[in-house]
Amino acid sequence: MFKLLSLYVLRNHAAPFFFGVVLVVFLFLFQFILKSIDQLVGKGLDTWVILQLIGLNTAWMLVLAVPIGVLFSTLMAFGSMSAAHEVTIFKSSGASLWRMMTPVMISGIILTLALFWFNDEVLPEANHRAKVLMSDITRKKPTFSIEAGQFSNAIDGYTILARSVDSLRGTLKGVTIYDNTKSQGLNIVSADSGVASFTPDESKLMLDLYKGEIHQLYNNEVRDYRIVVFEKYQILMNASGFSLSRSKEDAISRGDREMHIRDMQRIVDESHASAMQVDKTVYKQFEKQYKYLIGKENLSDRRYEREDEEGDDTSLRTAMKNASKRVDFLISSANSSIMRKSEYELRAKQYIVEIQKKYAIPFACIVFILVGCPLGIITKGGNFGFSAAITLGFYILYWACLIGGEKLADRGIMSPVLSMWLGNIIVGLLGLYLTIRVNNESFKIGGVSLLGRLKKKVIDYSSKLKSQ
Repeated sequence: MFKLLSLYVLRNHAAPFFFGVVLVVFLFLFQFILKSIDQLVGKGLDTWVILQLIGLNTAWMLVLAVPIGVLFSTLMAFGSMSAAHEVTIFKSSGASLWRMMTPVMISGIILTLALFWFNDEVLPEANHRAKVLMSDITRKKPTFSIEAGQFSNAIDGYTILARSVDSLRGTLKGVTIYDNTKSQGLNIVSADSGVASFTPDESKLMLDLYKGEIHQLYNNEVRDYRIVVFEKYQILMNASGFSLSRSKEDAISRGDREMHIRDMQRIVDESHASAMQVDKTVYKQFEKQYKYLIGKENLSDRRYEREDEEGDDTSLRTAMKNASKRVDFLISSANSSIMRKSEYELRAKQYIVEIQKKYAIPFACIVFILVGCPLGIITKGGNFGFSAAITLGFYILYWACLIGGEKLADRGIMSPVLSMWLGNIIVGLLGLYLTIRVNNESFKIGGVSLLGRLKKKVIDYSSKLKSQ
């Protein structure tokens, strides 16, 4: 019986989970396209390049979408089961809420482990490749185009004007080209017609011109002016940058979100070692200067006794002046060392934050199960709108804790570990509290739940507004 119960609960979760994940990925993808459309439009990119860029960016969207899909599916599944009184039937047959949550919790643990592996192994590589590809796309010049009656300066050193343009065939009529590549002369080419095309590697633009003239003027001297008439004339223009040149992946350095945990942990260890080395250096400086000052002071005392008899204290003043300079140097060196140590510690904290984030976000799958199951039963929210609203609310709460904790950790106000797990702790304690109360049926008052009464009042109020 319990095996059938587990299969039934998991089956109710499957469809809402995949629907929630796909919906959230779609929303993130739509936002990404709107944000990046200015960098993609007009570049003449192949469809495969655009699909590759979208696919690489889908990795981070998936990491954020899976926990949300878990929360949405638990709300939908347990809400519909509660609305259909299936939860009451299961309890009457001896199955507690914990027992009903067991298959979901096991699947959540498996999903957490899988998402952690994806977050540590796949996501950094996808982020880095997306960064390299986006850098290549940014360097690529917009697709060369000539509009009728307008000057085009897309090719460096040339200004092109065509009175009529056939974009499909690449033919031009009434062509005038101003060659600005020669610093000491003027070169103007005019032709009745022409054909524009790129070389296969798009590094050169070929213009085959027909029936025209070339006006050349050198050093602004009238005697150096000449006109060349031609039937056919070809111009090769340097058009490098119009094709997408792919960079090597190691050509661009990796950021913290493009590293594996092992790589970031190595940086953390190096930063801690550097901070400890600074402490040792400062300690040695203090010890060295202290010994010098103590020795100098004793020497000064002996000289003072001897010089006091002679009536000369010049050496004493010199010794005190040298001691004062050494103290000033020691203070300046200590301040510099403190700043260096702070930089090392801040760097270590930033990478610890990213390491803990890779653990905390996958663990949210388990946390959201603890929240979604009891909330679904309490609200009986088996419909899409109600479940989506609750999911959005908890997502905003969790994300606010995550982002706020990251800012506090970067500023050194909060521990990096606590800052990244703050959202899981808050939502997890709330979910644990709700699960215990629902399992003990503590939310029931007179057979009706408190949230059920509130929901009923909202529905009654909405009905009155419609009737009016």
